[in-house]
Amino acid sequence: MRLVHAVGHALAVAGGMTWQILWSLILGFTLTAVVQALVRRGTIERLLGNDSPRTLGVATGMGIVSSSCSYAAVALARGLFRKGADFTAVMVFEIASTNLVIELGIIMALLLGWQFTAAEFVGGPIMIVLIAVFFRLFLRRRLVDAARQQADRGVAGSMEGHAAMDMSVRSEGNLLSRLASADGLTSVAHIFVMEWAAVLRDVVAGLLVGGALAAWVPDTFWQRLFFTGHPLAAKLWGPLIGPVISVFAFVCSIGNVPLAAVLWNGGISFGGVISFVFADLIIVPILVIYRKYYGTRMMLFVLATFYAAMVVAGYAVEVIFGSAGLVPSTRNAKVFNPTISWNYTTYLNIVFIVVAVVLLWRFFRTGGAMMLKMMGGSPEPAVMGPMS
Repeated sequence: MRLVHAVGHALAVAGGMTWQILWSLILGFTLTAVVQALVRRGTIERLLGNDSPRTLGVATGMGIVSSSCSYAAVALARGLFRKGADFTAVMVFEIASTNLVIELGIIMALLLGWQFTAAEFVGGPIMIVLIAVFFRLFLRRRLVDAARQQADRGVAGSMEGHAAMDMSVRSEGNLLSRLASADGLTSVAHIFVMEWAAVLRDVVAGLLVGGALAAWVPDTFWQRLFFTGHPLAAKLWGPLIGPVISVFAFVCSIGNVPLAAVLWNGGISFGGVISFVFADLIIVPILVIYRKYYGTRMMLFVLATFYAAMVVAGYAVEVIFGSAGLVPSTRNAKVFNPTISWNYTTYLNIVFIVVAVVLLWRFFRTGGAMMLKMMGGSPEPAVMGPMS
């Protein structure tokens, strides 16, 4: 009975977190789908040919309007690299597409607070600048050439089919007319559902693991791990340990945020939360994919430089937000709230569930089932034009 009660409590906490963030997830993915529907894949491919500051700025912008699924972003980055894009540019694209996207910012604000969203969008560009500097200083041409040779072998990773699909609106015209057309609605529906399908596993895993940790792990464990009785040590330790926890949590993308909420309530530093969330691109399953895509040496290089950049970015946001008095003084991330009541969250959930149902209906009416079957397929490019 004790085991059943413990499992039930963990599931209740996970369910409560799910209910709190459901509307924000649907809103975020809808906005992302609208933007992606208007940006054609060929545009991205043409603009990432070198590692100049301008190109890296473009890579950041293109990443922001791309897929938030870490696996799909990694697969798409490899595809761009195979077509001639610069390695630094595609890594910057990858970082932006998983750490600077709309839906991540919304869910962080809802579970953790607006300060964490702001820190994510301050720390992300800092990390990108650091990666550009590290790659310029330490990345050798022979290592890039070896990585391109390995990439050209086309070894399959994860979400290859999804990464290869270009679901943008194919019709011509201005942005508003393209979006308001039947093709526009179809593109938005296709991208919305495919993005959900790509990250659903990680979102569910993150909520379940977050619920279990919140329900089962006592506060004293986290407090000892994060040196909560020693403020300076906690600030120094947080950005170092945050990515390490993420690496072995095996959860990426938006699924990291419920875990981040648990860690914040447990005592990890403000900068530690940010470095933890950034580390979705170096979790063990993705490191295995890097090895398949680029070879062992490049995988180790990416791991080392990404980890260093995450740590420094975590320290930077700790100093910037601490100096500005913006680090929250209380630790009340929305984790322990398993009850459902008639409040603004419930009303918003109802509204956005209706939106999701409409997009799901459009998706399956226009050939969506076939696209789902192709998600994990060939790494070769595929163009999925809207079916009206």
